[in-house]
Amino acid sequence: MDMDIIMKFLTLLISFSPCVFGQFEDIDDDIFPDLTEFDYGIAPRRVPRQLKTMLTKETKPHIQELSVKTTIISRYAFTAVSCIMLNRHSAAADGVFQFQIPKNAYVSNFTMIIGGRVYPSEVRPKEKKVKQGKEGETKPKNKEAGEPSEVEMEIFRMVANIPGRNRGVFMLTYEELLQRRLGRYEHVTSLRPMQLVSRLRVDVTIVDHSTITYLEVLPLRNGKSNGLVTNGANGAKAPVKSALPVSTVIKQNKTFCTISFSPNIVQQAKITTSGMLGEFVVRYDVERELGIGDIQVLNGHFVHYFAPKDLPVVPKNVVFVIDTSASMLGTKMKQTKEALFTILSDLRPSDRFNFVSFSSRIKVWQPKHLVSVTPLNVRDAKKFIYGLHPTGGTNIDSAMQAGSTLLSNHLNNVPDANHNSVSLIIFLTDGRPTVGERRSPSILSNTRASVNERFCVFTIGIGNDVDYRLLERMALENCGMTRRIHEDSDASAMLKGFYDEIGTPLLSDIRVNYTEDLVQYVTQHLFTNYFNGSEIVIAGKLTNQSAESLHVQVTASNSDKSIVLETDVALWQREAETERHVKEAAAGVGPGGAGTETAGSLAEGFVERVWGFLSVKEGLRSRLKSQTSSEREEHTQQATNLSLTYHFLTPLTSLVVEKPQVLADGTMAQDTPTPTLATTETDKNAVSANELSEVTGMEEHTAQSLHLKKDQLAVQSSAVSKATRDVVKGPVKKSVTISKTSADGDPHFVVEIPLSKLTVCFNINGEPGHILRMVTDHKHSGVTVNGKLIGAPPPPGSHKQQRTYFSTITIVVDRPKRAYIEVTPKKVILDGHDRLVLPCDTTASVESGGLAVAIAGKSNVTVTIGGTISFVILMHQYKNPAPYQRDHLGFYISNSKGLSHDSHGLLGQFLHEEVGLAYLPGNNTTTGGNSTSSQTHILKVKGRSVPVVQKTRRIYGGRQSVDCWFARNNAAKLIDGTYEDYVVSHLFDLADWPCGSNKAWN
Repeated sequence: MDMDIIMKFLTLLISFSPCVFGQFEDIDDDIFPDLTEFDYGIAPRRVPRQLKTMLTKETKPHIQELSVKTTIISRYAFTAVSCIMLNRHSAAADGVFQFQIPKNAYVSNFTMIIGGRVYPSEVRPKEKKVKQGKEGETKPKNKEAGEPSEVEMEIFRMVANIPGRNRGVFMLTYEELLQRRLGRYEHVTSLRPMQLVSRLRVDVTIVDHSTITYLEVLPLRNGKSNGLVTNGANGAKAPVKSALPVSTVIKQNKTFCTISFSPNIVQQAKITTSGMLGEFVVRYDVERELGIGDIQVLNGHFVHYFAPKDLPVVPKNVVFVIDTSASMLGTKMKQTKEALFTILSDLRPSDRFNFVSFSSRIKVWQPKHLVSVTPLNVRDAKKFIYGLHPTGGTNIDSAMQAGSTLLSNHLNNVPDANHNSVSLIIFLTDGRPTVGERRSPSILSNTRASVNERFCVFTIGIGNDVDYRLLERMALENCGMTRRIHEDSDASAMLKGFYDEIGTPLLSDIRVNYTEDLVQYVTQHLFTNYFNGSEIVIAGKLTNQSAESLHVQVTASNSDKSIVLETDVALWQREAETERHVKEAAAGVGPGGAGTETAGSLAEGFVERVWGFLSVKEGLRSRLKSQTSSEREEHTQQATNLSLTYHFLTPLTSLVVEKPQVLADGTMAQDTPTPTLATTETDKNAVSANELSEVTGMEEHTAQSLHLKKDQLAVQSSAVSKATRDVVKGPVKKSVTISKTSADGDPHFVVEIPLSKLTVCFNINGEPGHILRMVTDHKHSGVTVNGKLIGAPPPPGSHKQQRTYFSTITIVVDRPKRAYIEVTPKKVILDGHDRLVLPCDTTASVESGGLAVAIAGKSNVTVTIGGTISFVILMHQYKNPAPYQRDHLGFYISNSKGLSHDSHGLLGQFLHEEVGLAYLPGNNTTTGGNSTSSQTHILKVKGRSVPVVQKTRRIYGGRQSVDCWFARNNAAKLIDGTYEDYVVSHLFDLADWPCGSNKAWN
């Protein structure tokens, strides 16, 4: 490994523990001066006699200091652990450094300082697996490691001989991309040092580009608990607020917060004298950007966070496949039933569901079809669940075939079920296949064939005997997820929590594309489903760092709608913003605190490391799903190269470090260190998310391993082979045809009358809050358009007392089905049987049946109905508005072919009318001996004579001028009735024109 990188990590970690490089020899027995506790700002206090006696009787090296510092930059967490152990005895003793890390994290560095000598680490490709019983095997999780965790953890373990009366320093760093679940990010720090610690401190710094909207520090979490977030009306609801862990301090502003936890030795003893404090948990969330999401750019890389909100829920077709074998007897079955009862109550009326129970036999609740969610069906389903009794063996293969057949039949027999809903199987078991097909490769092959990429499989494994590798691969191969529930955990709460994660689908068939030739090595950008409260994260490299913008397009389906979101991202602006909050993260290490510079250097590369992290994960998943040896080898090589490049300890790499030799007299040997072995440990039957099983045979294999070495070797890095990606060739420029018939500005109405080849204009001097009927053809085409006025003061020098503009335009469509569209300068709301909110500052389009809504970011909204009616709404927005300026809308009729001859409204009444222009001779006048005569122009409208004058109006936001005949006095006699006849009660008013059809008005 490059020594500069080693020293950066070393400097950072040592800076967290300023006493590391104190005196390493001539250390007296007074490990704790006067055995006094120091609590960072708390006055010293004498330690109780019992505690003092316990500490002095310790024979193993004592942990003087344990410091855990985490910096989370835009969901990517860097954690540095520093542990100082003191051997106060004259004889050498083994110091055991053991720390639990989240299974989704990657160790990126490990360094020891023993006897004043530094032992850095190096990542090397993992050699072929050794046989069982040899060094390097995966060990069962040590029971001393503590109670089960709600978060899957791995144990990083290192044993080193510490010379007598000397210190050993162990420094570990790991990195993790936090996953959003149920609307929350969760960061977990495991505190299980297995002894009381003189100085214990945890610091978590969160810096985000977006506003931090939610922050919570949970009570220390130990073992079985129900600390899961449960879903609510908005997809996420925080549990009841609890007291903070003792000594916790929180400081927070809009986008930055720091949390510290530093219990003194007495406070630790009050929690537990075993040193097994539990998990320090921080949950938070940030404000969501509407549209395509949040894109951050730094040093030639980008990361894209996509988590849309305000989307209608997509109906789901779900089959629950539940293990009822004899091993489920007792608590497992009881808790599973409790969870299923709750889940049944959460199903929505638009969902379809069924149940399959399996043991040695298969039982289907409603054979051959899925049923709708009705009170009667829910009641009958609860009876079926209540009657489940564990017995017999475990026939996983037949159970999966039965569930797949139910879903396939539903999709084949129900019209539009494929397009209007999301289908999934939730499979739960606590064991391994014992009946029927028992070979894992055959079960996986049969499942792939029956699913046939038509729906997703989500698997849940309960207890210690489950074949977790099989469940993980079954889910991964079929676009699902897997979750493990430990034997002693609250299975009911965790099963319900997992269902909540996937129970609210918002989008399906998501595809994210970027401008061609501007990006490469983009991570996964096709996703089967997006669930409420989760997040899609994509990263990639920029091929042209001097490019001004990156075009981003997101396409997806929402029930019967197809959605397209697109925008141009200003790369220089985004990079400047990213650099700014990276500097905040570096400064957040502590005001004037050591390590700021090095932490900043790590933070400066966080976008690239996110890309590396995701690319390794994707390579390991692709390796798992490979169907041929050559394909598997290709993915293996790619993931290995990336792991070496970013110094990640993964299933394909080993962390190698020298181990010091200590002589019998307790002194350090001067010759070459002897290689020894240390490992990361997982549960005996579990497999890390980083650890992926083989393609065939499902062999046992080791988790991430830490090997010790004699000689240091340079790290060889190689480039990743370029994958083919679907990208957008460039921004899609859609031309919009806009007619002159419009209501824009103050508001100025313009009507183009094609039958008479005339253009007429008029003003409406309405009152703020009035809602005007623009078009009404509800009986025939089913279309109504209304507009709401907003007031503004006049500009200086104006003769008007106030001006009015359109702040909201609503369109009601009754065919082919009822839909409501509401447009403001900030957003578009499409509301039918569900509700969709789209921002106006991005480019997006939605199609549903014969209705299409297209947004050109910050420009206009086009609504097309049945291909024969089109309205265009211009958005007028001001960056720095004057007191008399208001953001407002302009309404234009682009295509009126589908509107009937009975259309009415301020604009609609003229669409199929003939208007004549006449001239009336004026009075003769003599001035200075010259005689002149004037003419008065009259419009003939439905038998009415309307005096008009010729004017020029500016339309399309002032970009075009139009000559028109202007009617004064609120269009008196030009329009049917008076202005007040067009004022309606609310925005979605559908009342017909009070005087019947569009006929002459005298």
